[in-house]
Amino acid sequence: MDPGDPDKVALGAQVYAANCASCHGANLEGQPNWRQRKADGRLPAPPHDVSGHTWHHPDAQLFALTKQGPAALAGGGYQSDMPGYAGTLSDAEIWAVLSYIKSRWPREVQVRHDGISQQ
Repeated sequence: MDPGDPDKVALGAQVYAANCASCHGANLEGQPNWRQRKADGRLPAPPHDVSGHTWHHPDAQLFALTKQGPAALAGGGYQSDMPGYAGTLSDAEIWAVLSYIKSRWPREVQVRHDGISQQ
């Protein structure tokens, strides 16, 4: 991720608005009660701001979750409303979205996330 690259962040903002905001919120706020399973057993879309857990995951895992989708990574019949974006977004677009999301976190959270990603 590169939250300091203005071109990448601008592209990420556009891609996020077109592909992610309808579930994760225009301001990265997620869906209400995102920690409580819905009637169908699936979890609502979590926030990508600092109130969520996105920043707790390393870059590679966030990329894989976005590209392949949570169900593909979790296996075991796990069901999620989030699709994989492998056939929709290029790798560069996925990295741009992740850079945009990270650019919205406070600097201290970005630094903590850098440490998580380097482990």
